[in-house]
Amino acid sequence: MRLGAAAGRHRAGSPRRLLAPYRGDASRVTEPPLLSVEDLEVRYRVTSGWFGGADVHAVNGVSFSVAEGETIGIVGESGCGKTTLGQAILGLTDISAGAIKLRGTERDRARRTQLQIIFQDPQSSLDPRLPVWRLITEPLHIRGGYTRKQLIERATELAVSVGLRPEHVDRYPHEFSGGQRQRIAIARALAVEPALLVLDEPTSALDVSVQAQIVNLLLSLQAERRLSYVLISHDVSLVRHVADRVAVMYLGQIVEEGPTLDVLDAPRHPYTRTLLEAVPSFDRPLNSIAPRAGELPSNRTLPTGCFFRERCPSVTTGCELPQVLVPADGLRTVRCHLVTRTGDTTLPRSAPGPVFSSPNDAIA
Repeated sequence: MRLGAAAGRHRAGSPRRLLAPYRGDASRVTEPPLLSVEDLEVRYRVTSGWFGGADVHAVNGVSFSVAEGETIGIVGESGCGKTTLGQAILGLTDISAGAIKLRGTERDRARRTQLQIIFQDPQSSLDPRLPVWRLITEPLHIRGGYTRKQLIERATELAVSVGLRPEHVDRYPHEFSGGQRQRIAIARALAVEPALLVLDEPTSALDVSVQAQIVNLLLSLQAERRLSYVLISHDVSLVRHVADRVAVMYLGQIVEEGPTLDVLDAPRHPYTRTLLEAVPSFDRPLNSIAPRAGELPSNRTLPTGCFFRERCPSVTTGCELPQVLVPADGLRTVRCHLVTRTGDTTLPRSAPGPVFSSPNDAIA
């Protein structure tokens, strides 16, 4: 099954709703946010080597929120801070400044079980020495208070919920395919009944023949359990069809954020346009794809003014000043004075683009 085709049937009004309840219309989000990230900064101190004594600025003042049952996609080129942001949300990385709140309350160790992660590579995220039932119930084993029989019963229940068979719980990870191992990882993440999952490239390590199966499983679980997702991905096609909103990151900052179709079909920030133009397309030859100007600057010494100024094709007076993420049109925010300084910034909502915009779109 093609992922695009499945999403298309949903938009046409399929009775089985798989996508999040706020798909493409963030104005309907009236409940308090499940997750709030406020002015988050993550810096790493380098104490040895050529760069001894320098700070690596991985995340620089990121703010966003996620409602219950909503999916936000985080996109950007390698090195922009996407994975570090996800790890900071989970508490796997210490934050340098800012706050992370769950339902309005500061995240603490006791509430951290409400947040879980599904890693990119299911092979390396599962202990090869443990049977599946032990892998799935590892969070419960750490918590304590369960008998072996209870753990096996819970593991079997979760395995069946993600499409595995009861007899699979006695096997070991090497006996499964990549897609099945990712299902095991999903079952493990669900063991403690989380409210939000961080999906760090959940399909990139899988064969295209099983990517759509995993995506449909995640969407089905979201509808059944009202889960929220923070989807970190390089696959614009996947983000287009899964996320309600998308945030584009560049050098540790969010440069554009808004409803998915608005941002991807009519990007306003110069970097978002450059990023999307770099996606291979069946409609144009490779040599026509817009080349990126230069490389991503070092995050040890941050640029002054606009972070994208040195690579921006539209650089002009005012770009030497720090840029602030402000409302641009509708529900969108943009970090660019060229977009936000004009009085009339309203854009008509674009129609969805072609289902297949890159070779990765054809997820069978």
